[in-house]
Amino acid sequence: MPFQKVESEKLSQAVVRQIEQLILQGILRPGERLPSERELSERFGVSRPSLREAVAELQEAGLLTTRAGAGIFVAEVLGSAFSPALIRLFSRHDEAVFDYLSFRRDMEGLAAERAAKFASDTDLQVIGAIFAKMETAHARRSPDVESGLDAEFHMAIIEASHNVVMLHMMRSMFDMLRHGVFYNRQMLFRVRTTRSTLLDQHRAINEALQARDPAAARAAVEAHLSYIEDELAAQQKADRKESVARLRFEQERRRL
Repeated sequence: MPFQKVESEKLSQAVVRQIEQLILQGILRPGERLPSERELSERFGVSRPSLREAVAELQEAGLLTTRAGAGIFVAEVLGSAFSPALIRLFSRHDEAVFDYLSFRRDMEGLAAERAAKFASDTDLQVIGAIFAKMETAHARRSPDVESGLDAEFHMAIIEASHNVVMLHMMRSMFDMLRHGVFYNRQMLFRVRTTRSTLLDQHRAINEALQARDPAAARAAVEAHLSYIEDELAAQQKADRKESVARLRFEQERRRL
């Protein structure tokens, strides 16, 4: 018969499974510092030797890392999603920007649709709270703050979709955006008319989610990202015209 004796789980394994789950669900984020060993052992209700055994196993698995004199951290696991060579390639070619936006439009449209269906009431409260902060930042004319909240807003929607594969994939994509691999997000928030349009678009997304309307949520996200694509294309076209105009100006100066 294919039955085996039931054995009680080691305490260290219970700790490992719980930390793995927190990382998988995106609750513990890459680079985040964990509480001290003493505090962790108290929270888990295990001895320090059991905790150390769990931490050692998670370190070996590449999920945790320790820094001398600093503590225990969640490993920067997102960095492995794309190789450094591919990231450099993305940053040097304009076509990657528009492929990135097309990918986001597809993935985030799906995430918004899922969030409208599957988000908990708390998920929607988080999204609504971030949007309220965006309104405050807009009133205070804080484009840098608005830009940061923009990323938080979109990630909150992805988290509310409750798909852990999508969550980690999109976190990796947003991490590259945060480091300016694709484009400078802050630039979109420096023109007053653009800022107002972006706020209205985020309002439409938030309202559709709060109403739990999957089709409207997806359409609002897709319209928002199509707008960003059009704005970036127009900006690139204007930059090319300005570059040609400067060359002509310099040439005219040499002729004088």
